[in-house]
Amino acid sequence: MTRIVFLDRGTIGPSVNLRKPDFDHEWVEYDRTSPGDEVVERLKGADIAICNKVPIRRPQIEQLDKLKMIAIPATGFDAFDIDACKERGITVSNVRGYATNTVPEHTFALIFALRRGIVGFRQDVIDGKWQEAQQFCFFTHPINDLAGSTIGIIGEGALGQGTATIARALGMRVLFAAHKGATGLGPLYTPFDEVLETSDIIALHAPLMPATRNVIAMPEFKKMKRKPLLINTSRGGLVDEADMVEALDQGLIGGIGFDVLTSEPPAPDNPLLKILTRPNVIVTPHVAWASNEAMQTLWDQTVFHINNFNKGAPTNTLF
Repeated sequence: MTRIVFLDRGTIGPSVNLRKPDFDHEWVEYDRTSPGDEVVERLKGADIAICNKVPIRRPQIEQLDKLKMIAIPATGFDAFDIDACKERGITVSNVRGYATNTVPEHTFALIFALRRGIVGFRQDVIDGKWQEAQQFCFFTHPINDLAGSTIGIIGEGALGQGTATIARALGMRVLFAAHKGATGLGPLYTPFDEVLETSDIIALHAPLMPATRNVIAMPEFKKMKRKPLLINTSRGGLVDEADMVEALDQGLIGGIGFDVLTSEPPAPDNPLLKILTRPNVIVTPHVAWASNEAMQTLWDQTVFHINNFNKGAPTNTLF
């Protein structure tokens, strides 16, 4: 009987109807799994692994003689050694297109909150500053309309396009950044440096790969003439976090809304932990993707790919 092991069930919300594949199988699930030896221990004898973020690298793959498939209930696959899987003939499938509403909506939740000073005003009310003002309103944080402003989007895939759709509906000017250092990509793209220089808001929707790691660091912050908001609902590692804190301190950017960090959860020495209470800083725990609707779609796709693999017709394979 096919043995299916889910290594990190805790990464899928409790609201999801966790339906199982429709063929005979043995099902084993763990809420979380530590990297390394525990991965091997738990996947010994498994035919199919379901894994969201627990790394499965070459040293583990070489010890898993029976493993035939890795089903990733996510789009990102940087936790997995795809080359090693290919060499071993292990099918790897991910899910795609499930977050086209939830991630752009979360992006704009962060933008609205920062652009209109929501975080700061909420804290001021809690702290009694409304009573201290002795009038019907007070002005302790800047408020700016989105209509007429410019959003620069780094990443032109489905999530970047979804963000652009919302932005246009709000009357914003949309720029898609050409790849850093690239030229000749056509009229739909704006040179990378021009996006940095002219945007009021910069939203990241790019995958993490060698070419995009630290795509924004101090040299880029120094080009941001309009002191934009920087929003990242894509991948940690796209921005140098230490440089970003320095850019905030120097007033090079107006604020940040981050749903993803280089290390998750953040390491104790992450510089962002020291500035979380600032009114122009919002950090959420990698939940932009996690609307109830999106998570159910994600899981349904995962099971669909497992069923297809079992039928000999794998789908959404990564090689």
